[in-house]
Amino acid sequence: MNLLDGKKVRDEVLEDLKQKIAENNLAIKLAIILVGNNEASKIYIRNKEKACKNVGIEVEKHLLDEKTREEDLIDLINKLNEDASVTGIILQSPVPTHIDFDKCSGLIKASKDVDGFTEENIYNLYLGNDTIMPCTVKGIIRLLEYYDIPLEGANVVIVGRGNIVGHPLSLALINKNATVTVAHSKTKDLSNVTKNADILISATGVAHLITLDMVKPGAVVVDVGVSRIDGHIVGDVDFDNVKDVASWITPNPGGVGPMTVAMIIDNLFMMKWRDKNG
Repeated sequence: MNLLDGKKVRDEVLEDLKQKIAENNLAIKLAIILVGNNEASKIYIRNKEKACKNVGIEVEKHLLDEKTREEDLIDLINKLNEDASVTGIILQSPVPTHIDFDKCSGLIKASKDVDGFTEENIYNLYLGNDTIMPCTVKGIIRLLEYYDIPLEGANVVIVGRGNIVGHPLSLALINKNATVTVAHSKTKDLSNVTKNADILISATGVAHLITLDMVKPGAVVVDVGVSRIDGHIVGDVDFDNVKDVASWITPNPGGVGPMTVAMIIDNLFMMKWRDKNG
């Protein structure tokens, strides 16, 4: 068993980006919008802010009241879209129930869409065009490539079909010439599907869903899920047992999560580089 160490790769990626930003004298600014007082969101924002500041990126936070009207949020997004000093925009999820997150996040300019979720960016991903890719998806692929895990021709099973990971990840891996199966809550006999995977990726948020008997010996296992048991973060994968049969496996925490933060910085760098160089 070998670890797919997301922290190690994140640190190398961020150090490289820090040097490139400084060498090219790039003024990059990330605008983060938070509506309400979700404590987990505040932690995510602090992590993003810390990573940005460590590489020389300015962060502009817009902390809006829980009762902020949707039209006022839209006005702010439109203002940031037109602000030439703002490189990228993130609308932190979740938002209060009276606000349509998909509608509002979809109003962010594709060229400033750090999360890669606008229709234009997802459509470009579907077409296989160079695009701003969703950060978790990009982080998973970068992590596998760093450790020389072959994607071309690999039989990949993704458990979970969500719009944040499962769906866009399937497109990205097909673009890498992998053979992709997407399993989900309606899949019959899930273990028969997962046991055929050369690379097994689980993104369901169901604690310890993936057990030893569901993994082919020698498979690469990537755990994207996050759950809490007795106050501790755990993943979709029963790590302590699955590690005995996997050739490579992500720890959780410490695998995909750090890569997601690193790819936020990578997307911001790409945005600014394109803006500067056409």
